[in-house]
Amino acid sequence: MKNNIILIGYMGAGKSTVGKALAKCLGYHFLDTDLWIEKKEGEKISLIFEKKGEEYFRNKETECLIDLLSEEKGKVISVGGGLPVREENRLLLKQLGEVVYLKATPKTIYERIKGDTTRPLLQTENPFQKIKDMLNDREEKYQAAAHHVLTVDKKSIAELVEE
Repeated sequence: MKNNIILIGYMGAGKSTVGKALAKCLGYHFLDTDLWIEKKEGEKISLIFEKKGEEYFRNKETECLIDLLSEEKGKVISVGGGLPVREENRLLLKQLGEVVYLKATPKTIYERIKGDTTRPLLQTENPFQKIKDMLNDREEKYQAAAHHVLTVDKKSIAELVEE
């Protein structure tokens, strides 16, 4: 049976873009946990954060992983940047399949997402510093969740899919 491939990393690292290309290449289905949650909740993540808070959203991420464990394999799954922060989620990710950490520098991430107003955690006076701080906080957790680490800086989507 085909195994799942799960892409983790900070927002803007390329999880969805690389994930869709990889799924097409392998003949797998692509699933984005953020979109799964939006569909289930009937509203955008920014609104879920605003109305129900981050803790509620993080609980939905865990619920999503538990649901995915009972589904057939053969998916490329892109997860939200904060999902691997919870220890419970890191354990679930490893049960789901091969976990690949798409690692990017703060500069790369900032360049990719600086104009994006849909990311609730970056609505701050100094988004670059926030990215650096959050990456620093999450690095150990991303490493702990991953079977493989791919550095994405200055690489094309095709190069990352090949790796």
